[in-house]
Amino acid sequence: MKLKKRIWGERFCLKFGKNMSKIGKKPVDIKEGVTVSMEAAGIKVNGPKGTLTFKIPQGISVKILNGKIEFSEKNQEADNSRALFGLTRSIISNMIEGVSLGFEKKLELSGVGYRAQVSGEDLILFLGFSHPVKISPDEGIKFQVADNAIIISGIDKALVGNTAAKIRAIRPPEPYKGKGIKYQGEIIRRKAGKAAKAVGGLK
Repeated sequence: MKLKKRIWGERFCLKFGKNMSKIGKKPVDIKEGVTVSMEAAGIKVNGPKGTLTFKIPQGISVKILNGKIEFSEKNQEADNSRALFGLTRSIISNMIEGVSLGFEKKLELSGVGYRAQVSGEDLILFLGFSHPVKISPDEGIKFQVADNAIIISGIDKALVGNTAAKIRAIRPPEPYKGKGIKYQGEIIRRKAGKAAKAVGGLK
């Protein structure tokens, strides 16, 4: 079984390996109002909404030419070079979008008495526990509450996503009535309760 998996993996790499880094070959356009500079520690992106920095992984070369950022692999034979190639491009592209437009995630509250409010910079959640839950934002994160929905915004896409995931994990939606915190537009797979199962069994 292990031999079959190894053979399949080798065939997959031979067939698709060369195409897996196509995203890394695409230059990233530097938007108007955004400045990008190379520093000893990596790359620095500055825009209307703030500044982000990123350390370039070893084996990846980054150049700024004619208003674009280009990427290349220093050693294409390195095991992790191809994966880091596309990842580096995606991260820097998100940095440019973050400092120019920003990112946001929306969470919806569902449940009797479930609500949220902002106090100063902190988010206060009332989720049926014996006490409210207080969440202090990481640097660069801002909370808003509108129509019983929580809006998490910031310039760092990964940090915005991680913050939303942590808040959702406090009271994830349960599968029977759907009570809890869910992402906007998230579809919860419902389960039939005991009463519904009993009625179904009588038919």
